[in-house]
Amino acid sequence: MTLLILSGVLVLVVAGCVCVVWAARGGPRWTRGVARATLAAGEVTRKANRTGRGGRNGDDVSALGGGDGA
Repeated sequence: MTLLILSGVLVLVVAGCVCVVWAARGGPRWTRGVARATLAAGEVTRKANRTGRGGRNGDDVSALGGGDGA
């Protein structure tokens, strides 16, 4: 069941990206609407990631799996 849900989300993400590219190349009007929605969802996700980090900056080596003290 989880695989089915994740597959559906993946299909939606890929379709949204295709619409962004298609709209940038002058596609039909409906692609511009889907592209706007996709870009807005990306912004919301990006902002949620920024606030959910707890104040860490991008240079935190331990966040990347490094920093073992050696």
